[in-house]
Amino acid sequence: MGCAPSIHVSHSGVIYCRDSEESNSPHQTTTISQGTATLHGLFVKTDAADSIPSVLAYQSRQPPPSGGPRRKERRESGGASARSRTPHCCSVEAETQTSSSSAKASTAEVQVGPMRLTQYPIQVLLIFAKEDNQSNGFWWACDRAGYRCNVAWTLESALECFLDKHQEIIVIDHRNSKYLDAEDICRSIRATELSEHTVILAVVPRTSADQEETSVLPLLDAGFDRQFMENSSVTACYNELVQIEHGEVRSQFKLRACNAVFTALDHCQEAVEITSEDHVIQYVNPAFERMMGYCKGELIGKELTELPKSDKNSADLLDNINSFIKKGKEWQGVYYARRKSGDSIQQHVKITPVVGQGGKIRHFVSLKRLHCTNENNKQLYKSHREDKHPGDNSQSESGSYKCKNRRKDSVDVKSITSQSSDAPSLQTRRYSSMARIHSMTIEAPITKVINIINAAQENSPITVAEALDRVLEILRTTELYSPQLGTKDEDPHTSDLVGGLMNDGLRRLSGNEYVFSKNMNMSHTHLPVPNTINDVPPCIAQLLDNEESWDFNIFELEAVTNKRPLVYLGLKVFARFGVSEFLNCSEATLRAWLQVIEANYHSSNSYHNSTHAADVLHATAFFLGKERVKGSLDHLDEVAALIAATIHDVDHPGRTNSFLCNAGSELAVLYNDTAVLESHHTALAFQLTTKDSKYNIFKNIDRNRYRTLRQAIIDMVLATEMTKHFEHVNKFVNSINKPMASEETSPHSEGSDTECTANIKNFPDNQTLIKRMMIKCADVANPCRPLELCIEWAGRISEEYFAQTDEEKRQGLPVVMPVFDRNTCSIPKSQISFIDYFITDMFDAWDAFAHLPVLMQHLANNYKHWKTLDDLKCKSLRLPSENNN
Repeated sequence: MGCAPSIHVSHSGVIYCRDSEESNSPHQTTTISQGTATLHGLFVKTDAADSIPSVLAYQSRQPPPSGGPRRKERRESGGASARSRTPHCCSVEAETQTSSSSAKASTAEVQVGPMRLTQYPIQVLLIFAKEDNQSNGFWWACDRAGYRCNVAWTLESALECFLDKHQEIIVIDHRNSKYLDAEDICRSIRATELSEHTVILAVVPRTSADQEETSVLPLLDAGFDRQFMENSSVTACYNELVQIEHGEVRSQFKLRACNAVFTALDHCQEAVEITSEDHVIQYVNPAFERMMGYCKGELIGKELTELPKSDKNSADLLDNINSFIKKGKEWQGVYYARRKSGDSIQQHVKITPVVGQGGKIRHFVSLKRLHCTNENNKQLYKSHREDKHPGDNSQSESGSYKCKNRRKDSVDVKSITSQSSDAPSLQTRRYSSMARIHSMTIEAPITKVINIINAAQENSPITVAEALDRVLEILRTTELYSPQLGTKDEDPHTSDLVGGLMNDGLRRLSGNEYVFSKNMNMSHTHLPVPNTINDVPPCIAQLLDNEESWDFNIFELEAVTNKRPLVYLGLKVFARFGVSEFLNCSEATLRAWLQVIEANYHSSNSYHNSTHAADVLHATAFFLGKERVKGSLDHLDEVAALIAATIHDVDHPGRTNSFLCNAGSELAVLYNDTAVLESHHTALAFQLTTKDSKYNIFKNIDRNRYRTLRQAIIDMVLATEMTKHFEHVNKFVNSINKPMASEETSPHSEGSDTECTANIKNFPDNQTLIKRMMIKCADVANPCRPLELCIEWAGRISEEYFAQTDEEKRQGLPVVMPVFDRNTCSIPKSQISFIDYFITDMFDAWDAFAHLPVLMQHLANNYKHWKTLDDLKCKSLRLPSENNN
């Protein structure tokens, strides 16, 4: 037989009740509040009320005997320490615990029309000033009903508990305002958004027989739903709670479910209108607002007769409709409605009567959608365009630039080429580039969306066409162009290229760190740098005479400059574009800057060295010389592009971002595995530039111009990061190529480059897209160089990837690009994959804008070279016969 539980008073005034150690039951502890606590029916006093929590969940109570709750014995706690206890300053953390119900809590199935809902066990919050028979009565009633119950003693704890649990029923003690302001608590709870569907019960004192019963209006005004006359009987409390559950709580539960229905209506494509039996508008959804041109606030509460009617309906149509629906029958048919703008639109309407209380029709629900033939839609669209552009029917007649193919966008290439059969070859070639753009194999979801919208505009009424124009405008100016990389090619070379270049390295091995030496303090004295642009050796000067040609041989310059071509080419190019004049810096400062930047490129890298930087600078300068590019950009843009090309790979370690992330390098940690190298290139370049006034090319420009220039440079360098490659290309195509193509193919458009570039200059976002596309193309232009240069670059990048694979294997790191194993790799296959996946679409888009026939011819020739090698199963850069020669 177990011993009686012992009672202990802690030094902080908290009393614990513990079963004897011989008992098999677990230790049970109850925290005391307001100076009293109930322990297994034992009522104990304490002086530590101020330091005890004000929220208490009752636990481990014995069920009361039949006929009512057990009266607790009131005893003085024994022991001198308890009798002389004084409050301590230490506080006890408040805690809300859910009661353990002796009745099994179960869920209930509730039907709301065709919806079947699951109602979970009810939660009840009791708010009383102190524990008494009434609070105990509700407690045991909750226990019997299987409800989860919490008790709070103060306003603060009640609010905290309600915001945490969201109880369906709240019982507030309204018997004595001296200890608890019940109405204030009720108003505070009602002030929260969560209380909308909560039932609040006021416990009021019992009135004597000779006393007049008070009005419930003050309680209702305070936010109470009903009152309960004081009665501590568990059965009375149980009956009250169960009635509330099956009445107000069940009703509120159904109302909460209506939120899902209204959400569905708000997102429905069909226009929905709900009216009363007297045809007063009670609800319209957003689709209805868009269709009719009204705001919800202009319609709710108005009778349908107050809205303007279209005169295109037959005179007896409304009478026929009313005769149907008043009999409780559904009506559907074609109806003309008048929009707020005054336009009449043809709708297919379905009106359904809804029977409510008393078996009477209480609502009418109308579903409306546009009911227009293609011919009718085209007429509306044409009318709309003529309203916007009086006397100009170009918009309605130039529909061929809209999407005819749902997979690709806007340009009907066949119609373009047929229209321009007698045009100069330049136009024909440009249209062929547009044809390749619209057969791109890489397509982002956002591109498909724009294509569908363009197609929908063809057969849309006025309002929809206007809305779709706004949608297109938004889509073309926000970051929504990241593609879904599907299974374009199962070739492992493609997979490895995409994985190595498009990912930042998601796998990390602990303990492996790759740290490369920063070359920031490299001496530059050994570099043969000229004093002026004219003070160069004749052999170098002779080479630089041809630097404006696309076929310029950068490797010859590399050889004659002892692998430091960047300074010489930089001086020539920067002088041609007036960079010193723009920056207001001396030629000596510019020369020193070029020298320090080149010194921080690693000549030990086979690919990412200063020769690559010079090559990208050369390509950027070549692109800036094209008429359409030149006309689209300002002088500041040109300077920013040249500087960005110069610094875009400074201090490159010869390893990819994925490698650095997998190796846990310092840079990867610093830049959070995101655009690691590109962020480092820009940050280091500006650090080097501003470190010493001798080579600070920005020291003489004002702050605002510097900030603008710096932002443009950073944006361009970050654009070379390959993870956003398809985003940049798709944005360029949708925001630059396609709008320009539509202008060129319009029968009323002169198609002059001056007009096109002037429009671009009016939109800084478009200039940004052009600069990003330009440096991206310059950065990976190797496949578009003459064949010998292309082959050399292919060998260099392959060697760098081979070296990375070797190091990954040595360090036990994940191998980012397994196909780049020097013993098994097919360089022709890797080049074919790179061209197919990254180059073709991008250069088609860039060519369509900048007109680059020489590059596109080189690209075709080089691709043919790699395909020939691959067909012959040759893995090297050239055929064996060519190597022997």
